[in-house]
Amino acid sequence: MAHTSTDHAADAPLISGGHLVAKALRAEGVDTIFTLCGGHIIDIYDGCVDEGIEVIDVRHEQVAAHAADGYARITGRPGCAVVTAGPGTTDAVTGVANALRAESPLLLIGGQGALSQHKMGSLQDLPHVDMMGPITKFAATVPHTERVADLVSMAFRECYHGAPGPSFLEIPRDVLDARVPVDRARVPAGGQYRSSTRSAGDPAGIERLADLLTKAEKPCILLGSQVWGCRATDSAVKLVRELNVPAFMNGAGRGTLSPADPLHFQLARRYAFDNADLIIIVGTPFDFRMGYGKRLSSEATVVQIDLDYRTVGKNRDVDLGIVGDADAVLTALAQATSGRLDNGAAGRGAWVRELREVEDAAYQKRLPRQHSDASPIDPYRLVHEINEFLTEDSIYIGDGGDIVTFSGQVVQPKSPGHWMDPGPLGTLGVGVPFAMAAKHARPDKEVVCLFGDGAFSLTGWDFETMVRFGLPFVGIVGNNSSMNQIRYGQMAKYGDDRGRVGNTLGDVEYSRFARMLGGYGEEVRDPAEIGPALRRARESGKPSLINVWVDPDVYAPGTMNQTMYK
Repeated sequence: MAHTSTDHAADAPLISGGHLVAKALRAEGVDTIFTLCGGHIIDIYDGCVDEGIEVIDVRHEQVAAHAADGYARITGRPGCAVVTAGPGTTDAVTGVANALRAESPLLLIGGQGALSQHKMGSLQDLPHVDMMGPITKFAATVPHTERVADLVSMAFRECYHGAPGPSFLEIPRDVLDARVPVDRARVPAGGQYRSSTRSAGDPAGIERLADLLTKAEKPCILLGSQVWGCRATDSAVKLVRELNVPAFMNGAGRGTLSPADPLHFQLARRYAFDNADLIIIVGTPFDFRMGYGKRLSSEATVVQIDLDYRTVGKNRDVDLGIVGDADAVLTALAQATSGRLDNGAAGRGAWVRELREVEDAAYQKRLPRQHSDASPIDPYRLVHEINEFLTEDSIYIGDGGDIVTFSGQVVQPKSPGHWMDPGPLGTLGVGVPFAMAAKHARPDKEVVCLFGDGAFSLTGWDFETMVRFGLPFVGIVGNNSSMNQIRYGQMAKYGDDRGRVGNTLGDVEYSRFARMLGGYGEEVRDPAEIGPALRRARESGKPSLINVWVDPDVYAPGTMNQTMYK
């Protein structure tokens, strides 16, 4: 190894802490770190070079953490961000917190002043572990170079305890730079230091659910983010098709069934939840997105399947709760129903048709706005054009408030794992880092990202990182020069004369920003030009921003209902 040295007195090979970090990352299958440089952490870079781990350096530590989150979602392996001490670590806090609420496994490694300078006021010294504790599944200081790789593997192990999430390690500079004999440093072997987390749940619970499902006349199932996180797509599709169960999808679960599948539903969800006799919720908590469980009929039998026992039955009682991996549970459920003489599928045709009528009516009601030629542009027209633009290989990312609320009703990914949003923390600024991670991890895929103009402003400078690393994507800014989701709430509460306090942005031509940084950009004010502009961005082969000027006085239904606060 290039950077092991020999202690001639003891004639034993030595290895540094930074190289032990890289070995531990490689053992976990990590092939990329996202980082912003700092003097505390450079030995990790040196180790990554030797281990063949790519170093993607960004312009803000929040971007590094979000990109690690996005990498985990795309690859199914944990992401890793490496930041320096003090402000480097505090800048990454938002990305770590977002990963916690989104159940995304990542390791944030932060620098720290030397142990020899503990409590002396060293450069950028802060109590990182105390700060990170509440927003991680594991947070610790590495006390000695011999323990570096061991603690990295411990952190990864904790990332997968129950529902996935982030871990944090701080490594003091002298611990990172020091060299120790290789034979004294434990370097856990890949695949041998943590157990499988693929629990199939309580077998008795599976059998009970099989009974409920085969006897239900009007069942429906909600496939949430854990369906993609557990890579349960095939088992979910097999189950709903064999038992003829209408399926709804949210979060990263979107795309589990293609939009053309006869059991794929989106707009009829409220009707289904009001009228179903059995509702199965897979990998989605009863949080604000579900009205804390109140949106489910009190007359229905409710079953919740989740990786985390703390989520099952939280905020709403359930008739049956099963703790386990979505893929393992749904596979076991399909097996348990397969031997029944009557699995109920044949009798559900009328229920499926009933929901399809509701779905089609809702779609037709909105269709005129999706085809609107109004100027300024109706946001429904913009998201309609984006949905028409997507292919089966397009990963769609939503980063914004009101404009992304519109897209959630219209944009339908055409393949599993092709939808990315921040998750329940509602973090703005994930767009560029998610696009960065997605395109780097899956260069064969097209990446399409819709930004609100406020959201893009938070992390948009890393558009330059996309240019620098040759990561093309199609970016669209739905520009209304406002933080419109908040603006609507202010007007509703305080009146129109106070509706522009603290929420109004400048009229920025983001296409010029893209071109300045070496990308492709266009301004669009005519709705007929949206589609052609998107196609030109695709053909450019560059990171792009199509700046679409949308009507600032048109709001998404979710914004007008302020559902995020209810």
